Amino acid sequence: MRKLIALVLILLAACATGAAADTYPSRTITIVVPYPAGGPTDTIARILAERMQPALGQSIIIENVSGAGGSIGVGRVAHAPADGYTISIGHIQTAVFNPAMMKLNYDPVKDLAPVSLIADTPIWIVAGKAVPADDVKGLIAWLKAQNGKATMGTVGVGGPTDVAARFFAKRTGTSFQIVPYTGGAPELTDLLGGHIDFVFGQAASQLAQVQGGHLKAFAVLQPKRWWADPDVPTLDELGIHDIDASFWHGIWVPAGTPPDVIGKLNAAIRVALADPAVQERFKKLGQDIWPPDYQTPEALAAKQKAEIAKWTPIIKETMPAQ
Repeated sequence: MRKLIALVLILLAACATGAAADTYPSRTITIVVPYPAGGPTDTIARILAERMQPALGQSIIIENVSGAGGSIGVGRVAHAPADGYTISIGHIQTAVFNPAMMKLNYDPVKDLAPVSLIADTPIWIVAGKAVPADDVKGLIAWLKAQNGKATMGTVGVGGPTDVAARFFAKRTGTSFQIVPYTGGAPELTDLLGGHIDFVFGQAASQLAQVQGGHLKAFAVLQPKRWWADPDVPTLDELGIHDIDASFWHGIWVPAGTPPDVIGKLNAAIRVALADPAVQERFKKLGQDIWPPDYQTPEALAAKQKAEIAKWTPIIKETMPAQ
């Protein structure tokens, strides 16, 4: 009798889950952005949400939950109900670097389910106009002359920009003070205001300011020059290798979210990313949309796994013991 009751309960739970998936979405969806409003991740999320709404037939709101390198916002989603109504946008820092650097109360791989890769932008070295250097060679010479007094902004301690900057210092024999920020928007404000000297930042964050002549870019951290600003050389060209890094963004939901719900979210994302208007807006921001073959849960899972394997040993080698 007990076995029969248990079987009935399992069948009822399965039916309830199936019914929930069939009617999804029936209310407002929240995208949690783990960084402050105004930064590149926030902007991507708002563009995406605006175009996903018609496909899903429901409103999508953005909730900015910043702090601890994005781990607070991602943790909020990891512990949310697995029903598709609370989803996370994140990138290489939240998916790869944070678990290698922090003691998290969630596992970014086990406690989150991938939905889709979204967009990608490289990391580059950008300085304020007051820095008296015009190229990387001059920047290195100036940093050495400053004898550790120069200031470099980075979003989060132990994130991609932080690790890349420390690796750069090690390779070039330079030193500087590292100033951590909770997001790209406040970092950019201080860079423009002359409160910090330079940054290793998301290229999309500073593209407009570089093009407007308010900031100057020295090098991009990828094998080939960036299409959005092809006059900026790569570090590889300048003889500084193995520091290639980019900010690839993706969408995740809590682990255990029904496959049908993930499928509906993925389909809405694909519709949004295929829209020429969305593509143009992303291009103006310096964001590369991932090709359709990479807009799958499987592709995001594979990307995250490969990046964890690549960066974890570099992080442990480069960062001081915590």
